[in-house]
Amino acid sequence: MLRAGYQGVMTVNTTQTLTRPATPRGAVPRPEHPAVIAGPRPRPSASAGDVIRAYLSVHAHTLTSLESAVRADEYDSVHQMRVAVRRLRATLRTFDQVIPHFDSEHLDTELQWIGRVLGHARDAEVLAGHLRDSLRPTPPELLIGPVQARIQGHYAPRRADARAALLEALDSPRYARLLAELDRVVAGPPRGPQAAAPARDVLPPAVRRTYRQAKRRMRRARHAPAGPARDLALHQARKSARRARYAAEAAAPAAGRPARKFARGMKRVQSVLGDHHDTVLARQAARDLGIGAQLAGENAFTYGLLYECELHRAQRRQADARGVWKRASRPRYRRWMN
Repeated sequence: MLRAGYQGVMTVNTTQTLTRPATPRGAVPRPEHPAVIAGPRPRPSASAGDVIRAYLSVHAHTLTSLESAVRADEYDSVHQMRVAVRRLRATLRTFDQVIPHFDSEHLDTELQWIGRVLGHARDAEVLAGHLRDSLRPTPPELLIGPVQARIQGHYAPRRADARAALLEALDSPRYARLLAELDRVVAGPPRGPQAAAPARDVLPPAVRRTYRQAKRRMRRARHAPAGPARDLALHQARKSARRARYAAEAAAPAAGRPARKFARGMKRVQSVLGDHHDTVLARQAARDLGIGAQLAGENAFTYGLLYECELHRAQRRQADARGVWKRASRPRYRRWMN
């Protein structure tokens, strides 16, 4: 299973196929997929098309190979599948001079759909755990009422519904068509105007555009008024930092170590802003849980305490984000993009 970083790929004879899990009863049969295996990364002299196709191949393979783990409800499998979808979408959007929009626009829409379904399943799982972890250091005398039981009762049916919706999506003809289209885009020759040009000339400027978007959004967040407006601005900045990270990972075979260093810096920015976004969702959940407790005749004190703790955590993450961004965006980490 691929996590962070880049691994090259090579395709073998298309008469071979990936080993896929058995089709569950009632599921739509899947088209066969070309085998995609780990192999040498593209050379620095490779064309932009070869480098981007290799990166897409890795994550297309990751997406399909994780399906059996998601069906088995294995730990972190939904998250990893969601990450693969995000990497695919980010690559298609960033390198449109290599894979043109007319080849990828519909696929991007379909990846967005399955990513949203995966997100619902992941968020229900993560938020309940986040709230439980936040309550763990709370002194027993401040845990007033059946707080843990209410959290469990609130999220268990939501997680079950989200998982059922995910399995339904994976069994759907729409998902089968998505995989077939992904195969077509990955296997076909890139038709963008710069696909045949050297990767070292084409990819760094595309990464620079993603960095500039992240920079604009970080500046916008810094000047946004505290509260929902800043929370939203930071969330948008996080998505841009993530896109810049994935773009740099894709470009690493051509750009080398500087691209990998830049990607690690953007990963740290993404992580801190992701922690901040978790506090936003946790505050919303604490408020909803408190209202439910109050309406049920329970004492809502602990939910107010939880809300306040998450608010202070958000403020710390905002301060952290400024420092992490300042370090990650230093000129020496960006010279390779020029």
